[in-house]
Amino acid sequence: MKETLGIKILIGILILLIIVAGTLLTIKVLKDKNLTGEIQTGSMDNQNEEATVVEVKEPEIFKGNERPIAVMIDNHKGALPQAGLKDAYLVYEIIVEGGETRLMALFKGVSVDQIGPVRSSRHYFLDYALENDAMYVHFGWSPQAQSDITKLGVNNINGMYYDTGKDRTENALFWRTKQKSAPHNAITNTEKILEIANDLKYRTTSDQESVLNYVAGDVDLDTNLEATTVTIPYSTSNTVKYEYDTETKRYTRYSRNIKQVDWTTEETVTTKNIIIVKCSNSTLNDGSGKGRQTLNNVKTLEGYYVTNGKAIPITAEKSTRAGQTVYKDLEGNEIEVSDGNTFIQICPIDSKIQIEPGEQLPQEATNTVNE
Repeated sequence: MKETLGIKILIGILILLIIVAGTLLTIKVLKDKNLTGEIQTGSMDNQNEEATVVEVKEPEIFKGNERPIAVMIDNHKGALPQAGLKDAYLVYEIIVEGGETRLMALFKGVSVDQIGPVRSSRHYFLDYALENDAMYVHFGWSPQAQSDITKLGVNNINGMYYDTGKDRTENALFWRTKQKSAPHNAITNTEKILEIANDLKYRTTSDQESVLNYVAGDVDLDTNLEATTVTIPYSTSNTVKYEYDTETKRYTRYSRNIKQVDWTTEETVTTKNIIIVKCSNSTLNDGSGKGRQTLNNVKTLEGYYVTNGKAIPITAEKSTRAGQTVYKDLEGNEIEVSDGNTFIQICPIDSKIQIEPGEQLPQEATNTVNE
């Protein structure tokens, strides 16, 4: 009897514990459900505050981990019009021998069917390929460029080694168009460049940040220096000009008084941003008699940043050949660059730059704009 009573008491205690545990569990579930509902919907007092989501936009012009491709583009009058400039996110223009200029166009994460005419390397262009962590594509080289490519370990593709000497075929990596005369007729594209890069086991991805401090959207410069027309003479025979379109908020590019268009699509070449850097150049005493130039660019240089119809004076600071250039306003702050493509005009230091309309310039800038 005692054993039976003890068993009944034990069973009763277990039943009581089960009931208590079940009750506690039910209360917890109800609380959790109520709390979840509050988190999802918020109270009437703070519902709008908790439900607000701030969307952070990122610049579109420079994104992804594709390694940039830098291509030397011929800018001789016999090369016009060029192919691919409209697809480049960044283009450098620098003086070379004979008062001519060459362009170095950078492509990232885009497929471009025709780029060129591709022309030979000059050693100071390497500085800007390196600071962008770009694979460097050219068609021949000066002795100085050939030496520096080896010395600096530049991942380069020399089109002369892949030239068919003929018009385009399915398998051609570099080809010669019949529509232009040599040496202004060597062409390639991004697909073939990447094919060669993979064969050479070059790295085709990059985690390096952009040289330019891009921001999403437009930058409205705090200045009354209006920039409707920008003129940059490189030599007596070679002047670059940009005209601002207030509707598109972009600049149309002119070279030698000719509006530039894409050779393949016939679309007008335009840019969102223009960066002008004044830099001294001099003729190399290399015994060649070809008048090849060199550039004194590893230092702090002066220039202008132009976007959305306005311009401000800036500095361009470069501490090493491979180091990234930092572009700053006159207060020492790194400039913000509008989300869009950019032409960087590295021009002779004595270039008679004109930024118009001049009558709206601040007094302190009057003597620095028409130099």
